[in-house]
Amino acid sequence: MENADEQIELNNPTCGDVITLQLAMDGDTITAAKFSGHGCSISTASASMMTDVVIGKTKAEAVALAEEFFLLVQDKIEPNEEHLGEAIVLNGVAKFPARIKCATLAWKALERAIIQDKKEKGEEQAESPHEGEIV
Repeated sequence: MENADEQIELNNPTCGDVITLQLAMDGDTITAAKFSGHGCSISTASASMMTDVVIGKTKAEAVALAEEFFLLVQDKIEPNEEHLGEAIVLNGVAKFPARIKCATLAWKALERAIIQDKKEKGEEQAESPHEGEIV
């Protein structure tokens, strides 16, 4: 993506997943999201669904969706298709704890890209509640 405002690369060494996420923003709104990389089908499917869900959302809305997704894949909340779209199909990974890291990788990249954008723009300092870990 030529007009990316943020780019983050994360990996999941357990499974070998590598995701590079690019976001374009207009003010506070995500106008485009693209990922590239390689990994298992759970990781790439989750990244694809996440990019579809966040376009048109504000940074705050996108972070809230990521938090909702983290809870979903840990079976802590019921699926809400209105919020997460097709990503709700990944709620089944809760039964396979090692695969949760695969499902959440792109969503963690989303959080980190937004945090990076806020820091670069001098907005309030925010840190991911998942800093240093992969949910």
